[in-house]
Amino acid sequence: MTGGLGTRHWVTFMLFLGMANAYIMRTNMSVAIVAMVNHTALPVISEPTDTECGVLIGNETHASTQDGSFVWSSTLQGYILSSFFYGYVITQIPFGILSKRFGARYFLGIGMLVNSVFGLLVPVAAEAGFEWLILVRFIQGLGEGPIVPCTHAMLAKWIPPNERSRMGAAVYAGAQFGTVISMPLSGLLSAYGFSGGWPSIFYVFGLIGTVWCLAFLFFVSEDPEQCPSIKEAEKKYILSSLWGAAGSSSPPIPWSKILLSTPFWAIMLAHMGQNYGYETLMTELPTFMRQVLHFSIKDNGFVSALPYLCMWLFSMFISVVADWMLSSGRFNHTQVRKVINSIGQYGPAAGLFIAANTGCNPAATVAILAVGVGLNGGIYSGFKVNHLDISPRFAGVLMAFTNCLANLTGLLAPIVAGYIIEGRPTQAQWKKVFYIAGGVYIFCATFYNVFASGRRQDWDNPADDEANAKKAADKKAIKQEKKAAKNQSQAETAQ
Repeated sequence: MTGGLGTRHWVTFMLFLGMANAYIMRTNMSVAIVAMVNHTALPVISEPTDTECGVLIGNETHASTQDGSFVWSSTLQGYILSSFFYGYVITQIPFGILSKRFGARYFLGIGMLVNSVFGLLVPVAAEAGFEWLILVRFIQGLGEGPIVPCTHAMLAKWIPPNERSRMGAAVYAGAQFGTVISMPLSGLLSAYGFSGGWPSIFYVFGLIGTVWCLAFLFFVSEDPEQCPSIKEAEKKYILSSLWGAAGSSSPPIPWSKILLSTPFWAIMLAHMGQNYGYETLMTELPTFMRQVLHFSIKDNGFVSALPYLCMWLFSMFISVVADWMLSSGRFNHTQVRKVINSIGQYGPAAGLFIAANTGCNPAATVAILAVGVGLNGGIYSGFKVNHLDISPRFAGVLMAFTNCLANLTGLLAPIVAGYIIEGRPTQAQWKKVFYIAGGVYIFCATFYNVFASGRRQDWDNPADDEANAKKAADKKAIKQEKKAAKNQSQAETAQ
């Protein structure tokens, strides 16, 4: 069975909703905190601005809505916002390894349930003190840690190779969909919601997240073999195409071979470059437009969400193209991954270089931002699903490592930008920020194009399982014999 809607499409849809829910939980605090803080009570430190593009006319920054009740400095707000990500990074690798051994479904469902339930506690924690709020957000991050590695592990068990571009992009595009939903809806809830406005953000999304988690745990199975409702024809189609990928009872993780694998390092570098460039593109361009062009993109909810919307739509389009290229038989997996990934990473690099030279033109900068981030959607059918190509059985573990290091790399983007433009927000300094990010994109994408592969690696060959198991058993037996002989020798000596 290759056509029509099946159980694998239901699993894909549920994973898409899970990814959307995860990004809503990740981003809603950045919107809510604006309504939570009493900005009037904070000491005012004027932000340095540049006059190359004229001076700011009028006070465009006063248009914020009513102040909240919390007097939190900008530094403290930074700690509150970042606490989620520290928890998120910590659990990536442990849950990636555990999901390989025990299965991904429970870790994903229960982890997101923890995230959602603690989201409901955010208003109470904020009232109790910022320390409690930081702790709750940190625990939310811990709960969200399994989302990417466990999603990857489940895709490896459910999706045949020739459908991975489309299905993988559909699932991970949930990140952009969640952001597009979260930003404007959180703004509306903070202004018009119940319980004083901003608390309703966490109550609404926390409840939605909890419902999704329960539905996921009750209605989604670990793999086709454990699914009671899947049709036999679809089960045979999936299992025959995956060739030993399903199930959690596969052999031990070949750590040394993975670490010596150049295709793995190609994915790693591409992922790290993506997060660095993406964070620069999305967090620093609005600051550039405020400091240099005197225009805040965040004054308009639609424009703020536009780049994410473009990325989501383009990722859907290019994933269909990628699967068509594979189905046509004219291109192999390696060629498709490299071509599509080049669009996804060279495109944003070009956008950064152009944005650095648009001069005093806010409209052009916004357009470049939308196009650059839009083209970035190619990465979902590029390196992002490449883990599934080179190692279906260990895809969750590989994604755990690359996503962990990529997120740590992404944290460097605002730090580097802040160091370069500190007190000197001129166009010349901002050019350096954009050129560095564009250069990182190009270097990492080129490394990927040289060393990446779409072929399943020899160290994930199910045909070698029996021989590897025998070799490991023989090695263990020899060790035990040597240990027994040593103990006997020591006993004889003692006598």
